[in-house]
Amino acid sequence: MPPGPPTVDREAEDALIPLSALQHYLFCPRQCALIHVEQLWAEDAATAEGQLLHAKADAARPETRPGVRVARGLAVRSLALGVTGRADVVEFRAAGADGRGQPFPVEYKRGRPEAHRADEVQLCAQAICLEEMFGVPVPEGALFYGETRRRHPVAFDGELRALTARIAAETRAMIAAMRTPPPVHIPACKRCSLQTLCQPARLEKAPSVRRWLATQIGG
Repeated sequence: MPPGPPTVDREAEDALIPLSALQHYLFCPRQCALIHVEQLWAEDAATAEGQLLHAKADAARPETRPGVRVARGLAVRSLALGVTGRADVVEFRAAGADGRGQPFPVEYKRGRPEAHRADEVQLCAQAICLEEMFGVPVPEGALFYGETRRRHPVAFDGELRALTARIAAETRAMIAAMRTPPPVHIPACKRCSLQTLCQPARLEKAPSVRRWLATQIGG
C-alpha cells in the first residue's frame, strides 16, 4: 500500500506564532506583547512605508532568470522554532528543470541597517523555515533596505542561529503566558508607532498609591 498522508501535529501547528514577533521582541518585548498579546496596533509614516514596501515585494510576479527562480510572498513555517509567516522573496539558485534549487531568502526593510540584530534574526528564522520545508541547507540570505537601496548579505552562522532559537523560545513563552512586560522608557521609544498606547514615560514608574489616595480624599 502507498504511504498515507503525513501526520499533522495540530497542537504544534496551533501554537505557531507570527514570524514577525521575533523582530518585535528583539526591538522591545513590551511592543511585541502589545501587538501579539493585547492585539494593539497603531500606524505611522514609518510603518505605512514598511507595509507598502512589503506589499510591492509580494505583489510582483514570480520570475525566472538563467539558473534562478524567484518566489515572492512565500508562506513558510518551522515547527522547530514554532513560527509561521511569509518570506518577501526567496531566490532558488541553480534551479533545474524541476524548479528546485538553493533557497536564498531576501527580506525587505524600509530604513537602514540597525545596530541591534532584529532584522537578522527575522531573516535567519526564515532560513530555518526553508531548511525544514525543503530539506536543504540555507547558509545565507540578504536584507534589502529602502533607504540605502542595496542588499546587505547575512551569513546564518552558529551564533545567529543560536540567538534566533533563543529569541523564538522566549517570544513563544511570553505570548503563551499572555504576559505584557512593564514599560521601560528608552531612546528607541520615540521611533515606536505604539508610543501613545504604551506611554512609557508616564507608566515606567508606578504612581504612588498613598499619593493617589490622598488626592482622592482631598478632592
